[in-house]
This record gives sequence, C-alpha cells and structure tokens, in this order.
Amino acid sequence: MERYLAERVKKIDSSGIRKVFALAAELEEPINFSIGQPDFDVPEELKKIAIEAIKRGYNKYTQTTGDEQLREKIAQMAAEQFGWGQPSVLVTSGVSGGILLAFMSLINPGDEVIIPDPYFVMYKHLVNLLGGKCVYVDSYPDFGLPVDGIADVITERTKLIILNSPCNPTGAVYSEEEIKGLAKAAREKNVIVLSDEIYEEFCYDEPGVSIGKYYEKSLILGGFSKTYAMTGWRLGYAVAGEALSSVIEEMTKIQQYTFVCAPSPFQKAAIAAMDYDMSEYAEAYKRKRDIVFEGLKDNFGLKKPGGAFYAFVKSPVGSATEFVEKAIKENVLIIPGNIFSERDSHFRLSYATDDGKIREGVEILNKLYKET
Repeated sequence: MERYLAERVKKIDSSGIRKVFALAAELEEPINFSIGQPDFDVPEELKKIAIEAIKRGYNKYTQTTGDEQLREKIAQMAAEQFGWGQPSVLVTSGVSGGILLAFMSLINPGDEVIIPDPYFVMYKHLVNLLGGKCVYVDSYPDFGLPVDGIADVITERTKLIILNSPCNPTGAVYSEEEIKGLAKAAREKNVIVLSDEIYEEFCYDEPGVSIGKYYEKSLILGGFSKTYAMTGWRLGYAVAGEALSSVIEEMTKIQQYTFVCAPSPFQKAAIAAMDYDMSEYAEAYKRKRDIVFEGLKDNFGLKKPGGAFYAFVKSPVGSATEFVEKAIKENVLIIPGNIFSERDSHFRLSYATDDGKIREGVEILNKLYKET
C-alpha cells in the first residue's frame, strides 16, 4: 500500500496525538483537559435563527465568497477597526479552512514561514504539506511575541509570518507594543502577516490588539467556532485590505474547487452572532482561567494565560510526554507540548470544562507534582 500514497502525506505526523488518545481509550469519564472547544452550547437565539434558515430553504450553495449580507457585515467591522477603505472578504469553512486556503495561495516549495514556538499544530503540518520550510522562533519561557527574534530570521525566502493572539496553546495575548513591533519588522522587509484571531473574544486582562490596525499587509482570519460554540458549524472568514485583495481573490478561486462554500444556513446565524453579546461567557472563562492559575502557579510556576482557554504548563519532570502518561493513568487527559512545539518541556491544558472538574483535575496534577 505504501507505494500508492503521495509523498506529501509522509510530511504530516499525527502520532503524538494518537498516542495520547490511545492511552485514554480505556478511561471512564476522564477529567478532560484536552478538548479545544467551549463547554457551553450555541446560544438559543442563534440556534433558532439557523433552524429558521433551514426551514426557509437556505440549504443550497451560497456564492463561493459567502452570504452577501455576512460579507458586508465583516467588511464593515474591518473598515471600522483597521481603517481599511475597501476590505475584501471570504467566508470560509472554519478558520482551519481559511488557513489552508491562505497557505495554498501563498506558499511555494522552499518558501520560509516564520512561526513563533509554541504554535497551533496545524501551521507546521500544512506548511510541510505544501513543501514550505517552517522557521521557528522561540518564545519560552514567558510566551511573549519574540519580535526581535522574528526580525532576525527574515530572509529573501520568507513568504509569511504567522501571528496567533490569543494564542493556542499558551493563552498568551500579545501587547500593543509587541504588535506594533512586529508590524514595523514586517513592513521593513515587505512580508505578509497572517493573523489567526479565532480567540479574539477571550481576552481577560486587557483587550486584544489586531495587527490589522497597524499593518496594511495583514491577512486576518477570524471565526465563530470558539466565541459562539459553533465548532461543528464550520464558519470562519478571511479579510484583507486593498494591499492584499489579490490574496483573497486567489483563496476564493481555490475555495471554488475545494470547499465550494461555507455551510449556508449557519451563515445566516453568523450575521446575528456578530451583534450578540458574549461577555457573560467570556467572564465565565476568566473565572476558569483563575481557578487553573491559582491552583497550579505555586507548584508548576505557571505563566498566567491572558486569553483563549488554554494553559501551557511546565512539566515537573524532564519529559512532558512522560508526565502526560502519568496524568492519564490518574484519569486526567492533557496533551504533551511537543504536539505544539519543538520542545517536550510543557503540556497543554484546556480549561473548557466544568469548574468542579477543573478543581478536581488541578488537585490531581498537584498530587502528581509532589510525587515526582
């Protein structure tokens, strides 16, 4: 069978995640700190709008670019936030779909893509799939945006810089100063910045800052999956100013031959979602963040996450994978950090679960710490 497979599939490694779930397969009702999706449901009002859209027959293809009203609303938002004159918008099948379309439109074999480490796992594997070269810039131990490190590794082969704030897996929210610094470095070398802002509503201590406000060659990817718990609805968007309108055009062309369009009835619900107040939900997640931080900071020296719903925790033993295996045996499901990093020194904990489960899991992790 090996001879039938394309060479590109060998560039993607899912063995780390598979190992974790293999270890967890026999667990009964584990404390699940592995899932990167909200534990609340889509708000009822938004569900009703999607249901009504289905009943009214919005079940066929939209235009490849997406529902016109939704695109107009996204464009208006971008114009107000970033000062862009004529934003170009593509509604995508999740931010993941947007990342794939953007990478396919921009990355040639041999092109370099700069990625702060730790990183969202998809970036690495899609770059490799397309024959690009990942250039990692270390952000340990505090996970701030390594602006100087990024500037130092920009070369003639650099095609793209990846930005993710709030960040998966660290929960870091980059400061305005850091974002401005990256914009300056990118502008000096004329490099596109792809900014993954799927967790934009989950900023707990200070508002998130988008590079779209400071750099005209920013490609902004946002979505509805995390904020509104629509993970299964597969809805995201890509938006750019006039400087990158041609990138949106090429992404649209590729979408025409791949995803075709994002799910139609859910786009109607997304229009309403953009005006729906989710601050109560964000406050609940701030409380969850605080439970994790207060519970783990003394033993694990945890850097306080500023957003998203993840903590990236230093392992008390040399190998985070080894610690993860011990935690899983105690019914706590966490993910080794080497899934998200070139290091194996930390583990990712998602606190998108019940407060009681969080406290129980934190207690077990502290017990394991004391046993090491």
